Amino acid sequence: MKKLWRIYRYFLHRFTTRNTHGFGVHSPFLFHFICFVVEEKNPYYIFSSIENLRDRLLKDRTKIRIEDFGTGKSRTSTIATVVNKSVKSKKYGQLFFRITLHTKAQSVLELGTSLGITTAYLAAASSQLHCISLEGSQTLADLAKKNFQQLGLKNISLIEGNIDENLEKVLESTPSFDLIFIDANHTSQAVIEYFNMCLEKIHTHSIMLVDDIYWSADMLKAWKYIKQHPKVTATIDLFETGIVFFDPNLYKKHYKVRY
Repeated sequence: MKKLWRIYRYFLHRFTTRNTHGFGVHSPFLFHFICFVVEEKNPYYIFSSIENLRDRLLKDRTKIRIEDFGTGKSRTSTIATVVNKSVKSKKYGQLFFRITLHTKAQSVLELGTSLGITTAYLAAASSQLHCISLEGSQTLADLAKKNFQQLGLKNISLIEGNIDENLEKVLESTPSFDLIFIDANHTSQAVIEYFNMCLEKIHTHSIMLVDDIYWSADMLKAWKYIKQHPKVTATIDLFETGIVFFDPNLYKKHYKVRY
């Protein structure tokens, strides 16, 4: 049923999209962001290294046990299945790299490391930035660390354990974040809680990425809550991911972009 709901929402999103290629976007900042960040296609040197790692992991049939604090259950899977089902695609990983690069982010927070492919895209934008990534599963965290070593990324701090418990500690020890990526517990209650907690550490030029906003009707509820929040001044809905802006100079507007 959830799969059919997502298919319905996907086609509804495509048919109601009006802002592709910046069409109808009156804000100069967001027009530039859509045209030269979201829709840019130029490759960067690190892309091939990360995608070569993804290709190797997609062939790895090793069975692993994954702890899930969100559901309170553990499951057995293969590394290849995790990459195929739980890791952001090449297109979105490279978009996150461009966003990090464009904003010149120095402090990045990620909730949900998984195997570290998306983390690598976030961290590779600059050796000067510091990326903190939280992962609940010890197994996935250990594999992610090995992947960071293979890619030569030394600017990532991976914190293992229950995200609900560790996030508060991370926020207390960090003045602010330029970029925050929420891709952990896929329930509206958890996402809204993460969002509200992270609000304490954003500034006017911070950007927040909220993943899987159409994962379920419950996740869509969280996305609607975020869009309506008084601190949010603009959003871009790409279907798989929502981009959230807090700059008070932007008009309160929500855009849908076919990506």
